[in-house]
Amino acid sequence: MSVKSTRESARAAGGRNGPDSKRADQAAGIAGQDPARIRNVALVGHSGAGKTMLIETLLAANGVITRKGSIADGSTVSDSDPAAVHQQRSVTLSLVPLMVDDVKVNLLDTPGYPDFIGELRAGLRASDAALFVVSAVDGIDATTTALWGECAHIALPRAVVITRVDHPRADYDGALAACQKAFGDGVLPLYVPVPAESGAAGLLGLLSQEVTDYSSGDPAPEIRPAAPEELAAAGAARGALIEGIIAESEDETLMDRYLEGEDIDTGVLADDLETAVARGSFFPVLPTSAVTGLGTAELLDVLVRAFPAPLEGKLPDTTDLAGEPGGRLSCDPDGPLAAEVVRTSNDPFLGRICLVRVFSGTLREDTPVHVGGHGLADRGHQDHDTDERVTHIYSPLGASLRPVPFSVAGDMCALAKLGSAETGDTISARESPLLLATWEMPEPLLPVAVEADSRSDEDALARSLGRIAAGDPTLRVERNAETHQLVLWCMGEAHAEVVLDRLREQGVKLHTVDVVTPLRETFAAPATGHGRHVKQSGGHGQYAVCDIQVEPLDRGGGFEFVDKTVGGVIPGTFIPSIEKGVRTQMDRGVSAGFPVVDLRVTLTGGKAHSVDSSDAAFQAAGALALREAAAAGKIQLLEPVSSVSITVADEHVGTVMSDLSGRRGRLTGTTSSGEGLTEISAEVPDQELLRYAVELRALTAGTGRFRRQYLRHDPVPPNFSPS
Repeated sequence: MSVKSTRESARAAGGRNGPDSKRADQAAGIAGQDPARIRNVALVGHSGAGKTMLIETLLAANGVITRKGSIADGSTVSDSDPAAVHQQRSVTLSLVPLMVDDVKVNLLDTPGYPDFIGELRAGLRASDAALFVVSAVDGIDATTTALWGECAHIALPRAVVITRVDHPRADYDGALAACQKAFGDGVLPLYVPVPAESGAAGLLGLLSQEVTDYSSGDPAPEIRPAAPEELAAAGAARGALIEGIIAESEDETLMDRYLEGEDIDTGVLADDLETAVARGSFFPVLPTSAVTGLGTAELLDVLVRAFPAPLEGKLPDTTDLAGEPGGRLSCDPDGPLAAEVVRTSNDPFLGRICLVRVFSGTLREDTPVHVGGHGLADRGHQDHDTDERVTHIYSPLGASLRPVPFSVAGDMCALAKLGSAETGDTISARESPLLLATWEMPEPLLPVAVEADSRSDEDALARSLGRIAAGDPTLRVERNAETHQLVLWCMGEAHAEVVLDRLREQGVKLHTVDVVTPLRETFAAPATGHGRHVKQSGGHGQYAVCDIQVEPLDRGGGFEFVDKTVGGVIPGTFIPSIEKGVRTQMDRGVSAGFPVVDLRVTLTGGKAHSVDSSDAAFQAAGALALREAAAAGKIQLLEPVSSVSITVADEHVGTVMSDLSGRRGRLTGTTSSGEGLTEISAEVPDQELLRYAVELRALTAGTGRFRRQYLRHDPVPPNFSPS
């Protein structure tokens, strides 16, 4: 189906203010009937830009809610999560559906704070278009610019909303100029504010040349012809918009006709505009106000008429359970079932609740399905495949779950009581299971070590962590084998705070401790050791004596055990016992309690007793010999070093490189990544990276990002103190 025909089928129900535009069935929920009449739109922007309050305004304008909520008192629809109320910002992905012109619009409120970028990317995965929200007061930040680039990379259709245009400190023109500079060509206003003594009173449509007057505060604003002075003031913007639309038109004669002075029909321009927006090559800008409702009707019009239906989007690739490529999906309600869990949460009464995007087929109540998750083993989510039954389907409105009988291809819904489902899992038909390619998950790089307050809390901690990790792929839970610490790898401090708060809300008593860097020990010089384990207390005794020589190996040399005894001074059956004792002591450490590495141990002599010698005795003698060698020799502590790749804007390169030198980092190179970015490569001790996820963000105004990979262990400096 073409872009134009898909949108025309959605228009059939009536105009912008038609009778269906106010429909809201709070009890039964909203179920999409036809993929052509569904829009999935993610609201994207930095924290505080006004995404949540914009959704409140749209809901109030459509009659879904009777009164707009407040972020300060935690009464907004999309920020119902206790952590969001506590932090007064969105921390999770939230779905808010509404009906406009018989079209179901699924609004996805995404977090704007960088710590919750995993939720944002889940929202982009589930959506077919993105609405970038920029504050006329605060302008645009570098994080939003980077997100625009991510959306451009996947050719996601976009529009821009400039909020808070009626604020005393609002600078609409400055915000528009910043958007055009950051987002590039194709970003042009579709409406401009009509100024009044206190902010903006209405919007002038640059194509229609009509003014929508919001000054009365009436939910149905008055529409009037623009005054001559208003048209004159907007003349340059109108000309730029028309030229931008014509440049995207498939009719190559339009530009010549326009330049010759012909008045191009507004309907033709509108059709070309909608086509260009839907294919992601033109990006309209709309001013709005959550206080007065300014721009609400115009925004809903763009969402329905210009943004693409799911039929027009590219669907994820599929494989079968063996990893072989699957067939190409289509957004067909009668096709094979393929849906994806984009978010999971836990309800104290309903258990696990999964927010699901249906890509193909139709989810129905009381239907057996296959739930499969593969490819996230590195995050602690082992591959799993389970057959379950869909019992109830809901249309969520923030925290409210309203029952619906089905969910068709292109729509979104919530499922309860799928015990094995985790974020990123695929839901498919039980008789023909398949897997959808997972979206890119950001790597958590801030470690937080936690301990249960008591032994009885340890089981509760493990259970609660399992539930939280199932719904948060950006959280990695690690039980470090060397330090024996339970470490939560988080995206940042705000993310860690949310995770810890949720654990405590579930009754887990815990506290955080300093993260211990997993050091290692080695011998800095050759040494000798004598192990004598002799005990006689009546009856069968213990007798074992061994002499060893210890010498360090090159880094990464591992462990070697050499037997150079002669004359059978130690029976051959006990030689492996000595090696086992040495290995056991190496695991325990000989100085600071860290494992010993890169060592050659040579057995040079010893004694045995015909009756009292045993395997256990020689194991003890081997361990004792290594401890004595360590006491007589020199032990060197080794710290882990990682290879780090840091991507920053060019203006921050000097600051970041100077900071790296203060972290004992060794620069290995810089590479220009294009678009004003530089990639810095360095080798940095892990001890210096414990809080680097937070500190790099502060150094680069939130734009820097880095990757790390274990490289080797190096000797620690003389004044080093393990944490």
